[in-house]
Amino acid sequence: MSTAPSGDAPNEKAPEGGRYGDAVFRPEQAGEGERIDFGALAYDDTTMARFRALGVGPGWRCLDVGGGTGTVARRLLEEAGVTSVLAVDRDVRFLAQRPVPGLDVLEADITAPGFAPGQFDLVHARFVLMHLPERTRLITTLAELVAEGGMLVLSDAVDLTQAATPETPYNVVMRAMWKGLEASIGTDVSWVPSYPQLLRGAGLLSVAAEVHVPPLLPGSPISRFWADTWKRSRTAMLATGLIDNTTLDTALRYLDSDDCAALSAGMLTAWGRKSGDAGQRDD
Repeated sequence: MSTAPSGDAPNEKAPEGGRYGDAVFRPEQAGEGERIDFGALAYDDTTMARFRALGVGPGWRCLDVGGGTGTVARRLLEEAGVTSVLAVDRDVRFLAQRPVPGLDVLEADITAPGFAPGQFDLVHARFVLMHLPERTRLITTLAELVAEGGMLVLSDAVDLTQAATPETPYNVVMRAMWKGLEASIGTDVSWVPSYPQLLRGAGLLSVAAEVHVPPLLPGSPISRFWADTWKRSRTAMLATGLIDNTTLDTALRYLDSDDCAALSAGMLTAWGRKSGDAGQRDD
């Protein structure tokens, strides 16, 4: 991964250990598609509700960045009735397994300087930029891909396990996870609350944001997502020195128990509109 260009924040640099999908969350690892789907089950309804509120529908041409297993792309086509979706990911094996009419798949790295697949009425990226160091430049790049009158919608995690929260097994392990992922693949959620300001700085209008926190219930999609994520990132978490194997195993049992009393990481969604007329749509 290249280092950040001039103009990005000083801490926007490539991690020593690699990047998302190279070492920790490898697509070829058994069960990775299911882990991604657990996250989709926890957050897709909220994402689709936001799209509906923004008027996304027939005639819209959409770009889904970091398409994962394609749940958002397919729901845009099947439920919102958009005209087309281009789903982009560095590894498209899960997208290719689930084709639907109107869905185009592009294997590409959005951090590449030449990434310019066209302009779209909706540009969406969820749980993508938090893993990339060039975030300031990338938000500007994504805003440039929005057609006049279109929308840029960005979602990423916000950490709710700060020092003032109770020392539950869940909170202790989540803190170790964020620190371990930052050290190993560069994940950084500390800047996510600045999304509205960054969208405004990219020239977008009608900027707003909201946060959704799914409940941690035994066997729920979000609980299963975090359990799988901890297991995959165990090495990175242990390397922080904040936890040991016993602590992690205790937290895994706690997460799946009725005693779990903690807040999951929230999903902050921010959006903004490109100035101009939306009349180029085919609706």
